[in-house]
Amino acid sequence: MREKEKIHLSKVEKQVLKQTGRKPIYPPAEKIPCIVVDNFPMLGKITALRFIEWITENPGGVISLPTGKTPEFFIKWAKYYLDNWENKEIKKELETYEIACGKRPNTKNLRFIQMDDFYPMDPNEQNSFYQYINKYYINGLGLDKNKALLMDTSKVGIPDDLEARDIFFEEGVDLSLRNRYPHNHKEEIQKSIIHAVDQFCTNYEEKIRETGGIGFFLGGIGPDGHIAFNVRGSDFFSTTRLTSTNYETQAAAATDLGGIEATAKRCVTTIGLSTITFRKDVTAIIFAAGTSKSGIAADAVQKDMSNLYPATILQKLPNSRFYLTRGAASGLIERNYKELVSAKKLTEEDVAKVLIDLSLQNKTRIVNLTEKDYKKNRFSKTVLEKERKTCKEISKSVEKKLLSSIEDGLKEPENLVFLHTAPHHDDIMLGYLPYFLHLIRTPKNSHHFAYMTSGFVSVTNKYMLKLVRELLTFIENPYFENLLEEGYFDLDNRKGMNKDIHSYLDGIAGGNDKIKSEAESRRLLRNIVRIYDEKSLPQIKNRIRELINYFETQYPGKKDLEHIQKLKGSVREWEAELLWRYTGFTSEQVHHLRLGFYKGEMFTESPEFYRDVEPIVELLDKIKPDIVTVALDPESSGPDTHYKVLQAVAEALKKHNNKKIQIWGYRNVWETFHPSEINSIVPVSLNSISILNSAFMNCFGSQREASFPSYKHEGPFSELSQIIWVKQYRDIKVCLGDNYFSQNPHPRLRATHGMLYLKKISLDEFYEHSVKIKEYTEGAFNKKTRAIISEKI
Repeated sequence: MREKEKIHLSKVEKQVLKQTGRKPIYPPAEKIPCIVVDNFPMLGKITALRFIEWITENPGGVISLPTGKTPEFFIKWAKYYLDNWENKEIKKELETYEIACGKRPNTKNLRFIQMDDFYPMDPNEQNSFYQYINKYYINGLGLDKNKALLMDTSKVGIPDDLEARDIFFEEGVDLSLRNRYPHNHKEEIQKSIIHAVDQFCTNYEEKIRETGGIGFFLGGIGPDGHIAFNVRGSDFFSTTRLTSTNYETQAAAATDLGGIEATAKRCVTTIGLSTITFRKDVTAIIFAAGTSKSGIAADAVQKDMSNLYPATILQKLPNSRFYLTRGAASGLIERNYKELVSAKKLTEEDVAKVLIDLSLQNKTRIVNLTEKDYKKNRFSKTVLEKERKTCKEISKSVEKKLLSSIEDGLKEPENLVFLHTAPHHDDIMLGYLPYFLHLIRTPKNSHHFAYMTSGFVSVTNKYMLKLVRELLTFIENPYFENLLEEGYFDLDNRKGMNKDIHSYLDGIAGGNDKIKSEAESRRLLRNIVRIYDEKSLPQIKNRIRELINYFETQYPGKKDLEHIQKLKGSVREWEAELLWRYTGFTSEQVHHLRLGFYKGEMFTESPEFYRDVEPIVELLDKIKPDIVTVALDPESSGPDTHYKVLQAVAEALKKHNNKKIQIWGYRNVWETFHPSEINSIVPVSLNSISILNSAFMNCFGSQREASFPSYKHEGPFSELSQIIWVKQYRDIKVCLGDNYFSQNPHPRLRATHGMLYLKKISLDEFYEHSVKIKEYTEGAFNKKTRAIISEKI
């Protein structure tokens, strides 16, 4: 543990801490100083300022900067300051952080070290880290490529007539060849290449050390706590090497590389933990945003040094830091305690969170917690002191809140119009399908479903290849030609669209895969006719062959052409229509808005009113809903799809201007509510869980193999939803006692084996939430700063 007086803060860090009113470290729990800011762009800003401060003080220094989505605002701010160095306003701002702003830092004198990449990886591929570095750092920040040490292993050890992809792609990289005899000629080549890459890594490490070591290291932190690609369990004395990854790392990278099938076959080249810490005065900064990173950030900052938490090695460096958003810092115990103590008045949610946590920690029913239990825990002791009530009174009030939430979840409202909104096509079912199944038991409610994006990113080329090959087989049948001539595939033939869906469900009911495949092919052909405006059968066959060639030849993760994005998106739309026909709804009640901000870019655009908000307004005006459901995620790691959809829906509701609408906020596999945050707890039966898994696996064909999974679970999302609901039930069962469920007079509660959480709020509360999340994610910035946030890079 570092004592406060031994912490050397930079001038930028001192100014930021002065602005936030926080200390750099809160012992005894924290072992690495942390700078905590309110939002994601501010995280990028302070990181950029610290970087500029360092390069002005260390001209010609050695730097290593990260790839991925987290650096978005670091890159934007750093580029902004460097490009506008002579601007008086910029100089004034830099001076407030005591940055010497005489001559602009010459970034061409900096030496850059690439920290990691996947292997094998063609450096010319759009999703290679090599490309990212060239685009955003060498070109974007004006570095000199000749002074950059880059991990281009594409030709290392490869015979002249071959490519690394040809040698490793099918089987993957088998590192056991280092230590065993090859079984065939191909393995002989693979073994030779692996040894060559090992030598490349040794030479790479030597070159880094010849520079004197990395002087400024900026990195993100992975779901397993990795820095660079030093995954959980990495040796603290590790150097640059070719190594394998773990499931969490593969899952986190799946979207960028075209699916976990691609990431699982690859190894990585990475600098080691001792490479990062070789220079003892290195400025080593880990930055993280969003509550999803709170647990792993807390482990790195608060745990003792351990190979299980790779970033804990930074505890031995005097100039190591964690730069975090408030969400990412929410697991830091001492800070949470100080915040609780300093609160002038505790909210109902504050009290409930402390008591529920205490109940779960002690594995004791809330109303059975004693005064001794309260006083043994400093959080509950503080609640006791601040509330000025007895333990029994406080416990009873929290139990009452939980019971009230369950009562609400048992209600089945009538005579309402529902608009169920979702960023992606499986979000609704993964969030609250069991509740929906109860809402539709009365015909007095009406339901509409609005999908805000086309979701094409989560459809693999492999899956599309399977579909178009099946279509080519079916289209040879004269039956398809007759349908085409009859106008079955015409754009306005809604009856035909619904028949496709009904036929597929008949195939499910009868266990007939051929019927299912034929129905799927009919819908795919319908979408090809719509997207490509093909009229004749020969034209359609040629188009299908072109598509087969495309999906056979494109590397996983490459950004698709716009027409391919539309075709992939149409597959996701078909899947959603299948799901809701499961419960009796037709395609007329499923609305695909395909908002324009969703383009599959590394850094996605912000929503625009006429492009992204107006379509939602038109739908609201048409449907006139009483209830609108929204994915209500907390601060995330930037303006991602869920966040952008939330903001677009909020703006549309303001324009629609019906103040009687109620919002039902849900979460699913990406984020979960704490029980203290919600006011509706819905019991989930085994029957509902069975329907969830069956419907997901039958309807969402593109997601069946979990190509883009959560790092939290190796398997389809429906299984992860089940795991979450079961855990939530177990938590509530601890809080209320087992007998509450097993001996409850209500049959639904006796049949409960899972729980899902909802937050039901008024429009004003929703607007307040969306503004708060917007400030956490974007910040309450001026016009200049908003321009930086919206800038394309």
